[in-house]
Amino acid sequence: MKRIYTICVVVFLLLVPRVTHAADFTSIKTVFIIVFENHDWASVKSAPYFTTLLTQGAHAEQYFNPPHLHPSEPNYIWLEAGSNFGITNDSDPTTNHIASTAHLVTQLNNAGISWKAYQEDIPGTNCPLHGVNKFAPKHLGALFFEDVVGSPPSLTNAYCIQHVRPYTELAPDLTSNAVAKYNFITPNLCNDMHDCSVATGDTWLSQELPKILASNAYKDNGAVFITFDEGAGSSDGPIGFIMLSPLAKKGYVNNVHYTHSSTLKTIQEIFGVTPLLGDAANATDLADLFDFAASPNPTTTTIPVSVAPSATPVLTGGACSVLLGDANHDGKISLADYSVWRTAFMAK
Repeated sequence: MKRIYTICVVVFLLLVPRVTHAADFTSIKTVFIIVFENHDWASVKSAPYFTTLLTQGAHAEQYFNPPHLHPSEPNYIWLEAGSNFGITNDSDPTTNHIASTAHLVTQLNNAGISWKAYQEDIPGTNCPLHGVNKFAPKHLGALFFEDVVGSPPSLTNAYCIQHVRPYTELAPDLTSNAVAKYNFITPNLCNDMHDCSVATGDTWLSQELPKILASNAYKDNGAVFITFDEGAGSSDGPIGFIMLSPLAKKGYVNNVHYTHSSTLKTIQEIFGVTPLLGDAANATDLADLFDFAASPNPTTTTIPVSVAPSATPVLTGGACSVLLGDANHDGKISLADYSVWRTAFMAK
């Protein structure tokens, strides 16, 4: 019987098409986002390492912070929630704490999707509600939500300590394949170009980004988003946005209008979490920067035959028809059968 079944399947495979499912956002398994500070794209794009990334990935020439949204903190909150919740200053989370649960990391956590924030210069022994060394809480949006830091916000909040980790832990996590699915990375106030030069940030990125690009998490359909929180001074941009991924359009550039809402929407679509948060519902996602057809890990499925009868046989024979699903036992297995079965199969 097993031999007959094998013969039937082999013959069938020669006669019906194989269906390859094109990759899409859900093909991306791991996201890293690295956010720099307070520079228009024009002042950064010629930095040596940034320049090399333009040929390795795709980038946007018309990416902006949300209109007139300054200073830093409300932009980081916007990246987390699609809104600044009325916050227009850089006060610590002990002052600016938000009761809403409508934000990204809570959606991810509720969906069972892991997340971490790697923050340069924090000790990792408490929830970093205040500045320490060259770390500033205003540069991590998740810290402003009470379901992350507690109500009232607490230095000893276990959930916060578990998820907001020192940047020094990223490299060993990459090596041991222990990174989360969503990873938010903040350099310190010098390396993010806030207090130091573009050259300093460019050098930092040239030393740190290759660790991510060499990791299994990146190679297995990962994506790295590199951007800035806001433009210089009161400028909204354009600010830099580069996307690196095995699924990126290499060397591609577009002039589509994007904002932080576009990044948030894209991350939500990657991980399949809803509803779209705040202004993400109105934004254009980043799909144009990806080449999903070039997925190194496409899903190819060989689909068996429908049980629905048809008058156009492509394979006949009682044993084969029964084994492969000819419900009316007329000894006919057709392309129409296959088409109907495929629709039912893909719906499962």
